[in-house]
Amino acid sequence: MSQAGGSVPGTEGYGEQADGLVDSYESIVFDDLYRPLLELLPETGRALDIGAGTGRDAAALARRGFQVYAVEPTPELRNHAQRFHPDPSIVWIDDGLPDLAQVYDSGERFDLVLMTAVWMHLDERERSHALTRIAGLLARGGRIFMTIRKGPVPTGRRMFEVPIDPLVSQAQSMGLALRRKYEFGDMLGRRDVSWTMLAFEKENRV
Repeated sequence: MSQAGGSVPGTEGYGEQADGLVDSYESIVFDDLYRPLLELLPETGRALDIGAGTGRDAAALARRGFQVYAVEPTPELRNHAQRFHPDPSIVWIDDGLPDLAQVYDSGERFDLVLMTAVWMHLDERERSHALTRIAGLLARGGRIFMTIRKGPVPTGRRMFEVPIDPLVSQAQSMGLALRRKYEFGDMLGRRDVSWTMLAFEKENRV
């Protein structure tokens, strides 16, 4: 079973706006965005980039030596990504949250799961289900890096407020220990938008 881009929650508006989003997405540098977490980044291994967009972060991880599985359910964005970042270390997958059906069924386990500007596209029920799936995809000692948007919902998009404390509590109940929390302003200069960055680690006992 696979999820086509049109049926994945939170993808509304991205296909129609893909051409206009490329420059802004590619203008942000992975090392700048994730600087507060770089010391927690595994040295290498398998990485799962969920909601990979134009492939900016997937390409950065591939350059660091990761084998990257890049999940992007919006075909317009995925096409741009494959054109901009034709790296043989990146495997592109048409799949999406909350089920991640193809990835989950593959049996792969990951040292890093990356979710940049993804989590707020899911409602509370979807987030709960998705976190369970993601926890099951992590290798022991594997880490999750995620950024969560706060601010008004753009026209034509599907977004929800994400309370951080309940997310951390749920993650901890699954054996995912919070390693870092960082608040920062919008890197595209939008004054009414801010972000929370979180890093979790799957405890070895789980």
